[in-house]
Amino acid sequence: MTEYRASFDADVTFLNGGGLQVQGFRLDVPGPEASTDELARLFVAHLGLLMVDRVELTGVEVFAEAHKGSRGGPSGAAAGRPARLVDLSHVVEAGMTTYPGLPGPEFGEHLTRAASRGVYAEGTEFSIGRISMVGNTGTYVDAPFHRYEGGVDLAGLPLESLADLPVTVVRLTGATERGVTAQALAAYDVAGKAVLLHTGWDRHWRTAEYGNPAPFLTEDGAKHLVAAGARLVGIDSVNIDSTEGGQRPAHSILLGAGVPVLEHLTNLSAVPVHGARLHAVPAPIRDFGTFPVRAYAVVP
Repeated sequence: MTEYRASFDADVTFLNGGGLQVQGFRLDVPGPEASTDELARLFVAHLGLLMVDRVELTGVEVFAEAHKGSRGGPSGAAAGRPARLVDLSHVVEAGMTTYPGLPGPEFGEHLTRAASRGVYAEGTEFSIGRISMVGNTGTYVDAPFHRYEGGVDLAGLPLESLADLPVTVVRLTGATERGVTAQALAAYDVAGKAVLLHTGWDRHWRTAEYGNPAPFLTEDGAKHLVAAGARLVGIDSVNIDSTEGGQRPAHSILLGAGVPVLEHLTNLSAVPVHGARLHAVPAPIRDFGTFPVRAYAVVP
C-alpha cells in the first residue's frame, strides 16, 4: 500500500502570545487528498503543541513516500484489518557472500534420492541435505556469546527476546550521514521494542557495493537504545557497526546488555513504523553465537 507524506511551511500563533515558524516541514499523512485543516491538526499533534490559536500552512506538497512515524499520525496499527506476513530474510544460496571475506555456504547431500530407493519401500524416496557454513550467513542473529566469552549463547537466548516483539522501524533512507546517532533515534518509542534500522542498504545485496562503507549504529546510538529499553536491534546493512577499523562499539554495548543483534535484514520498506510484530528465532545451539534466522514481521 502506497504511503504519503506532506511538505509545507507553517506559521503558528499561540493563545498566550508568541509564535513558531517552520520551513520545509515534513509529516506523515493518511493519503494524497489530505486537506490543509487535516495537515494542520496532524502538525500540532506531532509536535505536541498546546494553546494553539492559529496555524497557517503555505507551500503544501503531498507526495508518495514511506511513513517515518510522525507522532499521532497514520502509521500506527490499523485495528480490524487482517494481518499479513512480511519476509525480512535474504535467501541462502550455495557460494553466496554475506559478509566480505567470510566463506559462502557449501551444499551437498548426505543421502541422495537415488541412494534412498535402496533403503525404503518402492516408490518412497528422500533427500537428506548437508550444508557447511559459518554462523554469519544470510540474515542472522548475534547472541552475547558472539562477542563475550561466557556470554549467553544461542541456546540460552529466551524466546521473549526474539519472538512476537513489537516493532519500531526507524526510517533512515536518504540520510546524508552513515552513522545512526542517539539524536536520530531520540524521537522514537523503543522501550520493549525490536528496533529495526531501515537504511535501504539491502538494495546492494550480492553486489560489490554491499561491503563498501555502509550505514551503521554509532556508539552513542547504541547506548541510547540500551538506556531506553530496546529489546532487540536490527539493521538492513552489512553490519550494525562501522567496519572501518577494529572497534565494534555497537556490538559491544548491545550484546553486553543482553540485547540481540539482527543483521542483513531486507524488505523493511514493507513494514510500518509502528504496529508490526517481529519473529527472528535461530536454532538453539550450544556454545554458538550467530546463526541464520527466518525473520518476518506480522503486519496488521
